[in-house]
Amino acid sequence: MDLGLKDRVYVVTGATRGLGNATARALVADGAKVVVSGRDEKGVADAAAALGPGAAGVAADNADPQAAERLIATARERFGRFDGVLISVGGPPAGFAADITDEQWQAAFESVFLGAVRLARAAASELGEGGVIGFVLSGSVHEPIPGLTVSNGLRPGLAGFAKSLADELGPHGIRVVGVLPGRIDTDRVRELDGLSADPVATRTAAESRIPLRRYGTPEEFGRAAAFLLSPAASYVTGVMLPVDGGVRHGF
Repeated sequence: MDLGLKDRVYVVTGATRGLGNATARALVADGAKVVVSGRDEKGVADAAAALGPGAAGVAADNADPQAAERLIATARERFGRFDGVLISVGGPPAGFAADITDEQWQAAFESVFLGAVRLARAAASELGEGGVIGFVLSGSVHEPIPGLTVSNGLRPGLAGFAKSLADELGPHGIRVVGVLPGRIDTDRVRELDGLSADPVATRTAAESRIPLRRYGTPEEFGRAAAFLLSPAASYVTGVMLPVDGGVRHGF
């Protein structure tokens, strides 16, 4: 299938590794141009170089109020247009309710929630018909994940914002979508498994609860996200797509 991505230009945040990077690779592989961001300048430069001439890198923190303007301006200056954004950010700290400090809540809110809202708002003001705003969220949108209290608190609210935004931007021909990763074999998930006394047993137990009986690969997530961002999904908006091997049992 031709996804219609040739020469379209996307901003992908949190794209130096993990799910954001996998999506950037999928977009570029199908002919799109990407502006990738992350907090570490060297990591951003390395990621952009690995993606090739169809990529540009900007060191930016989603929590920075100026980040959105810089990223969108780079897309226009480097590639001449701006067609969409995928807002991804590293997961907030693990822990239970009693473990999380006010400072950790505030920092996570700034990066995971408010940073995403700012990016989406800036994108909405710059996009025209056919534009798309995507959010990388989590299965915690539907069901809390033990030990990830901060994510459980922030991701569902962000999904609600995305759903409201889809309703508001739909009349302008701008789509809004969410992607909900399950157990994808990224550094983040391996770190979370590593918090247990027996990471191998933890992974085996998690896989036994997934209908496909395995963790997903970043590439599988990236292809699903790239499809949702593409013109091939032009009549898909306001959805939260689980990419989780079937672990969500609700319809």
